[in-house]
Formats: sequence, structure tokens, C-alpha cells
Amino acid sequence: MTTWEKLLAIKEQRGAGYIILIDPDKQSAGESISLAKEAETEGADVIFVGGSLLSMPFFDKLIDELKENVTLPVVIFPGGVQQVSPRADAILFMSLISGRNPDFLIGRHVMSAPVIKATGLETIATGYMLIESGISTSAEFMSNTKPIPRDKTQIAIAHSLAAEFLGMKLLYLEAGSGARMPVPDEMISGVAKVCQSPLIVGGGIKSPDVARQKVAAGASFIVTGNVLEGNRRNGMIAEFAKAIHLK
Repeated sequence: MTTWEKLLAIKEQRGAGYIILIDPDKQSAGESISLAKEAETEGADVIFVGGSLLSMPFFDKLIDELKENVTLPVVIFPGGVQQVSPRADAILFMSLISGRNPDFLIGRHVMSAPVIKATGLETIATGYMLIESGISTSAEFMSNTKPIPRDKTQIAIAHSLAAEFLGMKLLYLEAGSGARMPVPDEMISGVAKVCQSPLIVGGGIKSPDVARQKVAAGASFIVTGNVLEGNRRNGMIAEFAKAIHLK
């Protein structure tokens, strides 16, 4: 079974899936492994690994250690071409379709495609959209793009439809790391009603109740990252998983 097929099975079997994002720049390798093991024990479904910068030099080694310690799918959430590793189960082959920076629409993809082909790493084509969240996020700054205004649902729908027509498998609405506000329910609902592709929602989701609201609005997968870094409560991941899983 491919990783893509596993994602579809999670959505079918649990109603919605819970993804833990590990940013190697924000914690030590040991803390990343500890978080991944806790995520598996408490009911998360998938591990995303990556970030906007990635200054740590041991990306391959970290993914090897994650694979040695958990059985959950480990998927690269790349911020750049340096974040390609054949050790992972798959990589989100993302185009930043909310922006108009050609480097993030196709340029970096051309640079990384031969390497990915040579390694045999599974790719999952993803239409990635930044949504205004109350602050300027790292992804906005690093990509030199503007997010979609949070009250412009029709613009988000138009971008999502374009991604589907271009053959992308996943849609991803992202408020960004450390967002003050998550993606609005109305925008999630609007995209989910019009588009058929599984919909990932992340950024600014700070409580299980908010996560449940996003699933009720139409999210297929919820991503949390910042809220689990540092001094997270015991059982916190389990609370998120329970709120997100509808079945």
C-alpha cells in the first residue's frame, strides 16, 4: 500500500486524520523522537517533517531515527529542495498556489524532481495555500508571497479548483506557524463543498475544540505543530486525536 493509499484509508476509517508536524529547527533530535513516539501512542495518524528554514544538517539521520521508533507514515513537508530524503515514506510535492512567486510554483520542483526520481521517493502532488492569520508567518516571508485574505472564501475556492484541474491530489489550507488565528470555518466549508480532493488544514489550531470545529467544517486532516512543542500537557495529543477522529 502506498502512503497516498494509507492517507485515503485513514480518512475513510476514522472520518478525519490527525497529523503531527515536527519542525527539526524548533527542537532537538531527541525531542523530535520523543514527540513522534508519544504521537503514535496517543492516536495520531501521520508524522510530517519539515520547516520553512531547516538549519540542522542531519535531516536523513532524523528521518531514519523516526522510522526506527514509530510505525506511522513519515511524510516530508518540505520548505526547500534540501529537504528531500529517500528515507521518508513520501514527500508532499507542493506548489504554493496562493502566491505568484514562480520559484515556489515550479522552480524548486524542477530542481528537486531528478533527485526524487533517482531515489524512488513517493510524491503526493499538493496545492498549498497560505491564508491570512493575523501575523506575517515564516512561510510568507521565506516564499515572498502574500496569503489569501481570510474573508475571501471565493478566492480560496478558485485556487482549490485550479489545483484539482491541474491534477493535484491534496489541498492544503495553511494559516502558518505560530498563527494568531486558524483558517476560518467558512473558508474550509466553502472549499470542501466544491472540491473533491482531501483537504488538509493547519496553523493556529490550539485546542481540541477548535480542531473539531475544523473537521466539522470539512477538513479531512488536521495538522498541529507549535501547540505541541515545549511544555505540552500529558495526554494532549490523545485529546486532539479524540476530537478529530469522527469514527
